Amino acid sequence: MSTALVIFAILFLIAGIVGCVLPALPGVPLSYLALVLLRFSDNGDEVSNTMLIVYGLLTVLVTVLDYVIPVWGTKRYGGSKWGVWGSIVGLIAGLFLGPWGIVIGPFVGAVVFELLGGKPSKDAIRAGWGSFVGLLSGTIVKLIIAGLIAYHAITVIV
Repeated sequence: MSTALVIFAILFLIAGIVGCVLPALPGVPLSYLALVLLRFSDNGDEVSNTMLIVYGLLTVLVTVLDYVIPVWGTKRYGGSKWGVWGSIVGLIAGLFLGPWGIVIGPFVGAVVFELLGGKPSKDAIRAGWGSFVGLLSGTIVKLIIAGLIAYHAITVIV
């Protein structure tokens, strides 16, 4: 039983790291699930309740921030309310268009809505760029958290 849990945990760790880059997979939650599985393995004592709580809270935080950071990036790069709403609409529309839609959706949404709001194309593209920078920043944060989880999981496995 313990061997199966470790194998599944390793698969979840790999899927988690891949999921940080491919928006179709929930990267950090998958990595966290690997830690939970390891808690029930023979070496489960090495995964403390405190570790599970801390990483659980970080997982929730990063998952929420993954949707908020592109909006923040839009605002940071001069986007108006139009651009923020466009980023949100683009993100939601992108969910239905696959992984590339999630990457490109907030950018396109911010640009299109800024143009509809009367901003010059240069400013609209800048707001869209902010949305993309926000998405990229969120990806980096997800990779860091998933990497930390993987590090702790590997120390339990080895």
